[in-house]
Amino acid sequence: MPGLTGFFDNAGRLTSVGIQCALCHSTVDNSFAFGIGRRLDGWANRDLNVGAIIAFAPNMQPFVDLLQIVIPGIDAATVRAVLNSWGPGKFDAELLFDGKAVNPQQVTNGVVTGTNVPGATLLPNAFGLAGFNQHTWTGAWGTVTYWNALVANLEMGGKGTFFDPRLDDAAKFPIAAAKGFGHVFTDADHDLITSKLPALHFYQLATPAPKPQPHVHFNPAAAKRGDALFAADGKAGCGKCHIEPLWTEPGWNLHTPLVMKIDSFQADRAPDNTYKTMNLAGIFVRELGIFMNPDNKGRFYHDGRFETLLDVVDSYNDRFNLGLTNREKSDIVEYLKSL
Repeated sequence: MPGLTGFFDNAGRLTSVGIQCALCHSTVDNSFAFGIGRRLDGWANRDLNVGAIIAFAPNMQPFVDLLQIVIPGIDAATVRAVLNSWGPGKFDAELLFDGKAVNPQQVTNGVVTGTNVPGATLLPNAFGLAGFNQHTWTGAWGTVTYWNALVANLEMGGKGTFFDPRLDDAAKFPIAAAKGFGHVFTDADHDLITSKLPALHFYQLATPAPKPQPHVHFNPAAAKRGDALFAADGKAGCGKCHIEPLWTEPGWNLHTPLVMKIDSFQADRAPDNTYKTMNLAGIFVRELGIFMNPDNKGRFYHDGRFETLLDVVDSYNDRFNLGLTNREKSDIVEYLKSL
């Protein structure tokens, strides 16, 4: 399986397992059988149930101890229930920073679309990252190189150095502040992470998004009509923010929940309370469910609240009063699949 390294003793017995980025951000092309084939780096593993794997651990006490900082009396059974609520293709990177397990009310344009929604977000694709700023779903965490350092040190249990004094904010990040997560230091002779970051960064930025094939992954004639609608001066105007060919803004690519007309739950968990303009290259992979269990295809926005691209377009049509016809919405979907 991509992303796993086993460590064995002299008798050939497995003693521990290490994980790499590829565990969550790679899959395989099923060229031999489903789940077996050539590795596809950068493709989010939408079949991987991270929460269920963690919940299977025999000892939940490290999680319990951290979460009790903000939820006194929480027990192992409750922690396992939270982890199992995430579902495949999701991970809650901030749970052990702020202890917020659920979004109490998911709202889009004033309409409640869910209550007590698990706080996990979708594993993002890690291809097509070159040329633009913030790379996570929510605001001002930093570019991919920042997230590499955070995840390696704070999520994957590596031995290195990480600095972010914003995590000292006890009101926003009570667990992280209490445990000093923004001040991790390992001397250079024993730091196993920092020296790896430049090469990892270079590799990630050099990983291109997959290219859709006309007549296979999208309808070219419909996509051409959708292009005109999507353009900055088109009826939908999506291109005002999703700038071709980055499909996000060059520069500061963050927006407030008020501007996006959605709830602020995930934005409020980020340092500056904003959402990122999603880079759309390769989005056809999710819509068509390529190299994944069909049950796990689709799911758009940070928390997967929209099952299909048409659901996304419908939402923008309603939120921003675009007045799109059914055919126009369908054409925009085909254009999105062509990116």
